[in-house]
Amino acid sequence: MTDWPNHAEPWHEWRDALVGTRMHHGWILAGKEGLGKREFAMAAARELLAEPGIPQPSGNHPDILLLTHLPKDEKEEKNRDEGKSYLVKRNIAVAQIRAMQHRLTTRPTLGSRRAIIIDPADDMERNASNALLKSLEEPPQGTFFLLVTHRPARLLPTIRSRCRMLRFPDLSSAQIEQLLEEKAPDSDAHTRHAALRMSGGSFGAALTYIQQDLGKIGDLLHQIAQAGDPLFELRGQLVSAIGARPDRERIQAVLDLARTIIAHQAERSGDDHRMAMIEAHAALVQLSAQAPTYNFDAGLLIIEIGTLLADAAPASERADA
Repeated sequence: MTDWPNHAEPWHEWRDALVGTRMHHGWILAGKEGLGKREFAMAAARELLAEPGIPQPSGNHPDILLLTHLPKDEKEEKNRDEGKSYLVKRNIAVAQIRAMQHRLTTRPTLGSRRAIIIDPADDMERNASNALLKSLEEPPQGTFFLLVTHRPARLLPTIRSRCRMLRFPDLSSAQIEQLLEEKAPDSDAHTRHAALRMSGGSFGAALTYIQQDLGKIGDLLHQIAQAGDPLFELRGQLVSAIGARPDRERIQAVLDLARTIIAHQAERSGDDHRMAMIEAHAALVQLSAQAPTYNFDAGLLIIEIGTLLADAAPASERADA
Protein backbone atom coordinates (compact mmCIF):
# COMPACT_ATOMS: atom_id res chain seq x y z
CA MET A 1 0.00 0.00 0.00
CA THR A 2 1.28 3.47 -0.89
CA ASP A 3 1.78 6.03 1.84
CA TRP A 4 0.06 8.96 0.15
CA PRO A 5 1.30 12.26 1.61
CA ASN A 6 -1.68 14.17 0.18
CA HIS A 7 -4.26 12.09 2.10
CA ALA A 8 -3.81 13.72 5.52
CA GLU A 9 -6.60 16.29 5.13
CA PRO A 10 -9.10 13.89 3.46
CA TRP A 11 -8.50 11.40 6.29
CA HIS A 12 -9.05 14.14 8.88
CA GLU A 13 -12.34 15.15 7.28
CA TRP A 14 -13.49 11.54 6.82
CA ARG A 15 -12.71 10.50 10.40
CA ASP A 16 -14.34 13.60 11.83
CA ALA A 17 -17.52 12.61 9.99
CA LEU A 18 -17.14 8.99 11.05
CA VAL A 19 -17.29 9.84 14.75
CA GLY A 20 -20.12 12.34 14.27
CA THR A 21 -23.74 11.74 15.11
CA ARG A 22 -24.82 11.16 11.53
CA MET A 23 -22.50 9.96 8.78
CA HIS A 24 -23.42 11.27 5.32
CA HIS A 25 -24.49 8.45 3.00
CA GLY A 26 -22.90 9.80 -0.20
CA TRP A 27 -19.34 10.97 -0.80
CA ILE A 28 -17.54 12.25 -3.89
CA LEU A 29 -13.77 11.68 -3.81
CA ALA A 30 -12.57 14.35 -6.23
CA GLY A 31 -9.13 15.14 -7.62
CA LYS A 32 -6.83 14.45 -10.53
CA GLU A 33 -6.31 10.90 -11.65
CA GLY A 34 -3.29 9.34 -10.01
CA LEU A 35 -3.74 10.73 -6.49
CA GLY A 36 -4.63 7.46 -4.77
CA LYS A 37 -8.36 8.06 -4.47
CA ARG A 38 -9.38 4.41 -5.00
CA GLU A 39 -6.88 3.24 -2.40
CA PHE A 40 -8.33 5.81 0.00
CA ALA A 41 -11.86 4.66 -0.79
CA MET A 42 -11.06 1.02 -0.05
CA ALA A 43 -9.34 1.86 3.25
CA ALA A 44 -12.07 4.32 4.26
CA ALA A 45 -14.75 1.74 3.52
CA ARG A 46 -13.03 -0.74 5.85
CA GLU A 47 -12.97 1.83 8.63
CA LEU A 48 -16.63 2.56 8.00
CA LEU A 49 -17.62 -1.10 8.20
CA ALA A 50 -15.54 -1.99 11.25
CA GLU A 51 -17.84 -2.65 14.20
CA PRO A 52 -16.95 -3.78 17.73
CA GLY A 53 -17.20 -7.52 18.17
CA ILE A 54 -17.47 -8.30 14.47
CA PRO A 55 -14.31 -9.85 12.96
CA GLN A 56 -13.32 -8.22 9.66
CA PRO A 57 -11.61 -10.17 6.84
CA SER A 58 -8.13 -9.09 5.76
CA GLY A 59 -8.82 -9.97 2.11
CA ASN A 60 -11.88 -9.17 0.01
CA HIS A 61 -14.70 -7.80 2.13
CA PRO A 62 -18.20 -9.13 1.34
CA ASP A 63 -19.79 -5.78 2.25
CA ILE A 64 -17.55 -3.62 0.07
CA LEU A 65 -18.80 -3.62 -3.52
CA LEU A 66 -16.52 -2.06 -6.16
CA LEU A 67 -18.06 -1.04 -9.49
CA THR A 68 -15.54 -0.22 -12.20
CA HIS A 69 -14.88 -0.91 -15.88
CA LEU A 70 -15.58 -4.54 -16.82
CA PRO A 71 -13.47 -6.52 -19.30
CA LYS A 72 -14.21 -5.61 -22.91
CA ASP A 73 -15.35 -9.09 -23.96
CA GLU A 74 -15.07 -12.77 -23.08
CA LYS A 75 -11.47 -12.96 -24.25
CA GLU A 76 -10.47 -10.05 -22.02
CA GLU A 77 -12.47 -11.52 -19.16
CA LYS A 78 -10.43 -14.72 -19.49
CA ASN A 79 -7.23 -12.65 -19.43
CA ARG A 80 -8.39 -10.97 -16.23
CA ASP A 81 -9.22 -14.29 -14.58
CA GLU A 82 -5.76 -15.59 -15.50
CA GLY A 83 -4.10 -12.54 -13.95
CA LYS A 84 -3.06 -11.05 -17.30
CA SER A 85 -3.52 -7.46 -18.46
CA TYR A 86 -6.86 -6.92 -20.18
CA LEU A 87 -8.84 -4.31 -22.08
CA VAL A 88 -11.93 -2.84 -20.47
CA LYS A 89 -15.24 -1.44 -21.63
CA ARG A 90 -15.48 2.29 -22.12
CA ASN A 91 -18.18 2.93 -19.53
CA ILE A 92 -19.72 1.69 -16.32
CA ALA A 93 -23.05 0.36 -17.58
CA VAL A 94 -26.54 0.65 -16.18
CA ALA A 95 -26.63 -3.13 -15.79
CA GLN A 96 -23.85 -2.87 -13.20
CA ILE A 97 -25.86 -0.32 -11.22
CA ARG A 98 -28.97 -2.50 -11.42
CA ALA A 99 -27.03 -5.53 -10.15
CA MET A 100 -25.70 -3.45 -7.27
CA GLN A 101 -29.20 -2.25 -6.41
CA HIS A 102 -30.41 -5.84 -6.34
CA ARG A 103 -27.72 -6.53 -3.73
CA LEU A 104 -29.08 -3.67 -1.65
CA THR A 105 -32.36 -5.55 -1.15
CA THR A 106 -30.48 -7.99 1.11
CA ARG A 107 -28.83 -7.35 4.47
CA PRO A 108 -25.07 -6.81 4.76
CA THR A 109 -23.16 -10.04 5.32
CA LEU A 110 -21.19 -9.24 8.46
CA GLY A 111 -22.47 -6.16 10.23
CA SER A 112 -25.01 -3.40 9.79
CA ARG A 113 -23.22 -1.42 7.07
CA ARG A 114 -22.31 -1.76 3.41
CA ALA A 115 -20.07 0.40 1.19
CA ILE A 116 -20.47 0.90 -2.55
CA ILE A 117 -17.40 2.26 -4.40
CA ILE A 118 -17.78 3.44 -7.99
CA ASP A 119 -14.51 4.20 -9.76
CA PRO A 120 -14.48 6.29 -11.85
CA ALA A 121 -18.01 7.53 -11.31
CA ASP A 122 -17.61 10.10 -14.11
CA ASP A 123 -17.46 7.18 -16.58
CA MET A 124 -20.99 6.00 -15.84
CA GLU A 125 -23.41 5.86 -18.76
CA ARG A 126 -26.21 8.41 -18.58
CA ASN A 127 -28.73 5.70 -17.73
CA ALA A 128 -26.38 4.36 -15.08
CA SER A 129 -26.16 7.81 -13.50
CA ASN A 130 -29.93 8.16 -13.50
CA ALA A 131 -30.31 4.73 -11.91
CA LEU A 132 -27.73 5.54 -9.23
CA LEU A 133 -29.54 8.77 -8.44
CA LYS A 134 -32.54 6.80 -7.21
CA SER A 135 -30.36 4.97 -4.68
CA LEU A 136 -28.80 8.25 -3.54
CA GLU A 137 -32.24 9.80 -3.09
CA GLU A 138 -33.48 6.90 -0.95
CA PRO A 139 -30.42 5.06 0.35
CA PRO A 140 -31.08 1.81 2.20
CA GLN A 141 -30.27 1.89 5.89
CA GLY A 142 -26.57 1.36 6.51
CA THR A 143 -25.53 1.82 2.85
CA PHE A 144 -22.84 4.34 1.96
CA PHE A 145 -21.63 5.43 -1.49
CA LEU A 146 -18.08 6.53 -2.32
CA LEU A 147 -17.86 7.97 -5.84
CA VAL A 148 -14.28 8.28 -7.08
CA THR A 149 -14.10 10.97 -9.74
CA HIS A 150 -11.36 12.68 -11.73
CA ARG A 151 -13.77 15.16 -13.35
CA PRO A 152 -16.62 15.89 -10.92
CA ALA A 153 -18.23 18.32 -13.39
CA ARG A 154 -19.17 15.29 -15.52
CA LEU A 155 -21.40 13.95 -12.76
CA LEU A 156 -25.07 14.88 -12.85
CA PRO A 157 -25.71 18.01 -10.79
CA THR A 158 -28.39 16.07 -8.90
CA ILE A 159 -25.78 13.46 -7.92
CA ARG A 160 -23.34 16.14 -6.79
CA SER A 161 -26.02 17.83 -4.71
CA ARG A 162 -26.72 14.62 -2.78
CA CYS A 163 -23.10 13.88 -1.89
CA ARG A 164 -20.46 15.43 0.30
CA MET A 165 -17.30 16.46 -1.57
CA LEU A 166 -13.93 15.22 -0.37
CA ARG A 167 -11.12 16.89 -2.34
CA PHE A 168 -7.65 15.43 -2.84
CA PRO A 169 -4.88 18.00 -3.37
CA ASP A 170 -2.15 17.69 -5.97
CA LEU A 171 1.18 16.27 -4.88
CA SER A 172 4.26 18.48 -4.63
CA SER A 173 7.28 17.83 -6.83
CA ALA A 174 9.24 16.54 -3.84
CA GLN A 175 6.45 14.14 -2.91
CA ILE A 176 6.19 12.77 -6.46
CA GLU A 177 9.96 12.40 -6.68
CA GLN A 178 10.01 10.36 -3.46
CA LEU A 179 7.17 8.13 -4.68
CA LEU A 180 8.94 7.56 -8.00
CA GLU A 181 12.09 6.49 -6.19
CA GLU A 182 9.99 3.93 -4.31
CA LYS A 183 7.76 2.70 -7.14
CA ALA A 184 10.06 3.07 -10.18
CA PRO A 185 13.52 2.39 -8.74
CA ASP A 186 14.88 1.04 -12.04
CA SER A 187 14.22 4.27 -13.95
CA ASP A 188 17.14 6.63 -14.48
CA ALA A 189 17.34 10.10 -13.00
CA HIS A 190 16.81 11.84 -16.37
CA THR A 191 13.59 9.90 -17.02
CA ARG A 192 12.29 10.55 -13.51
CA HIS A 193 13.03 14.25 -13.90
CA ALA A 194 11.11 14.38 -17.19
CA ALA A 195 8.23 12.43 -15.63
CA LEU A 196 8.17 14.86 -12.74
CA ARG A 197 7.97 17.88 -15.09
CA MET A 198 5.06 16.29 -16.94
CA SER A 199 3.17 15.04 -13.88
CA GLY A 200 1.01 18.08 -13.28
CA GLY A 201 0.88 17.18 -9.58
CA SER A 202 -0.24 13.58 -10.22
CA PHE A 203 1.92 10.64 -9.23
CA GLY A 204 -0.13 8.42 -11.52
CA ALA A 205 0.71 10.65 -14.50
CA ALA A 206 4.42 10.56 -13.63
CA LEU A 207 4.41 6.79 -13.26
CA THR A 208 2.51 6.37 -16.55
CA TYR A 209 5.10 8.56 -18.29
CA ILE A 210 7.78 6.07 -17.24
CA GLN A 211 5.79 2.89 -17.80
CA GLN A 212 4.56 4.01 -21.24
CA ASP A 213 8.04 5.22 -22.23
CA LEU A 214 6.73 8.63 -23.29
CA GLY A 215 10.09 10.41 -23.48
CA LYS A 216 10.32 10.63 -27.28
CA ILE A 217 6.62 11.42 -27.59
CA GLY A 218 6.98 14.19 -25.01
CA ASP A 219 9.91 15.68 -26.92
CA LEU A 220 7.90 15.72 -30.15
CA LEU A 221 4.89 17.30 -28.48
CA HIS A 222 7.16 19.96 -26.97
CA GLN A 223 8.67 20.76 -30.37
CA ILE A 224 5.24 21.05 -31.99
CA ALA A 225 3.89 23.25 -29.18
CA GLN A 226 6.88 25.58 -29.36
CA ALA A 227 7.63 25.81 -33.08
CA GLY A 228 4.58 24.48 -34.89
CA ASP A 229 4.84 21.88 -37.63
CA PRO A 230 4.54 23.67 -41.00
CA LEU A 231 5.79 20.71 -43.05
CA PHE A 232 3.78 18.11 -41.11
CA GLU A 233 6.97 16.17 -40.39
CA LEU A 234 6.74 16.18 -36.59
CA ARG A 235 3.18 14.91 -36.62
CA GLY A 236 4.26 12.02 -38.84
CA GLN A 237 7.05 11.20 -36.39
CA LEU A 238 4.53 11.43 -33.55
CA VAL A 239 2.28 8.81 -35.13
CA SER A 240 5.28 6.50 -35.61
CA ALA A 241 6.50 7.00 -32.04
CA ILE A 242 3.12 6.10 -30.56
CA GLY A 243 2.91 2.89 -32.53
CA ALA A 244 0.67 1.26 -35.11
CA ARG A 245 -2.00 0.00 -32.71
CA PRO A 246 -1.85 1.98 -29.47
CA ASP A 247 -4.30 0.83 -26.80
CA ARG A 248 -6.74 3.16 -25.07
CA GLU A 249 -4.47 3.64 -22.07
CA ARG A 250 -1.56 4.79 -24.23
CA ILE A 251 -3.73 7.22 -26.19
CA GLN A 252 -5.13 8.65 -22.97
CA ALA A 253 -1.60 9.05 -21.62
CA VAL A 254 -0.63 11.02 -24.74
CA LEU A 255 -3.71 13.23 -24.40
CA ASP A 256 -2.88 13.94 -20.76
CA LEU A 257 0.72 14.69 -21.69
CA ALA A 258 -0.34 17.09 -24.45
CA ARG A 259 -2.66 18.92 -22.03
CA THR A 260 0.15 19.29 -19.48
CA ILE A 261 2.59 20.60 -22.11
CA ILE A 262 0.17 23.19 -23.46
CA ALA A 263 -0.73 24.28 -19.92
CA HIS A 264 2.95 24.79 -19.08
CA GLN A 265 3.42 26.68 -22.33
CA ALA A 266 0.47 28.96 -21.58
CA GLU A 267 1.87 29.82 -18.14
CA ARG A 268 5.13 31.03 -19.70
CA SER A 269 3.63 32.85 -22.67
CA GLY A 270 2.71 36.48 -23.07
CA ASP A 271 -0.85 37.67 -23.50
CA ASP A 272 -0.54 37.65 -27.31
CA HIS A 273 -0.17 33.87 -27.42
CA ARG A 274 -1.83 32.70 -24.21
CA MET A 275 -5.40 32.76 -25.51
CA ALA A 276 -4.59 30.42 -28.42
CA MET A 277 -3.03 27.97 -25.97
CA ILE A 278 -5.98 28.17 -23.59
CA GLU A 279 -8.29 27.36 -26.51
CA ALA A 280 -6.07 24.43 -27.51
CA HIS A 281 -6.10 23.16 -23.93
CA ALA A 282 -9.91 23.34 -23.84
CA ALA A 283 -10.08 21.39 -27.11
CA LEU A 284 -7.74 18.73 -25.68
CA VAL A 285 -9.91 18.45 -22.57
CA GLN A 286 -12.94 17.87 -24.79
CA LEU A 287 -11.03 15.32 -26.87
CA SER A 288 -9.98 13.51 -23.68
CA ALA A 289 -13.61 13.24 -22.63
CA GLN A 290 -14.65 11.93 -26.05
CA ALA A 291 -11.79 9.49 -26.64
CA PRO A 292 -13.00 6.71 -24.29
CA THR A 293 -16.49 6.65 -25.81
CA TYR A 294 -15.99 7.58 -29.48
CA ASN A 295 -14.65 5.10 -32.02
CA PHE A 296 -11.75 7.28 -33.21
CA ASP A 297 -9.16 6.10 -35.70
CA ALA A 298 -5.99 6.09 -33.55
CA GLY A 299 -3.75 7.62 -36.22
CA LEU A 300 -6.18 10.44 -37.01
CA LEU A 301 -6.65 11.13 -33.30
CA ILE A 302 -2.91 11.51 -32.81
CA ILE A 303 -2.74 13.83 -35.83
CA GLU A 304 -5.53 15.91 -34.29
CA ILE A 305 -3.62 16.19 -31.01
CA GLY A 306 -0.53 17.37 -32.88
CA THR A 307 -2.56 19.81 -34.96
CA LEU A 308 -4.10 21.43 -31.89
CA LEU A 309 -0.61 22.02 -30.49
CA ALA A 310 0.79 23.19 -33.82
CA ASP A 311 -1.99 25.73 -34.40
CA ALA A 312 -1.44 27.19 -30.91
CA ALA A 313 2.35 27.41 -31.23
CA PRO A 314 3.81 30.96 -31.14
CA ALA A 315 5.77 30.22 -34.32
CA SER A 316 2.55 29.34 -36.13
CA GLU A 317 0.96 32.60 -35.08
CA ARG A 318 3.94 34.59 -36.33
CA ALA A 319 3.85 32.75 -39.65
CA ASP A 320 0.21 33.66 -40.14
CA ALA A 321 0.68 37.31 -39.22
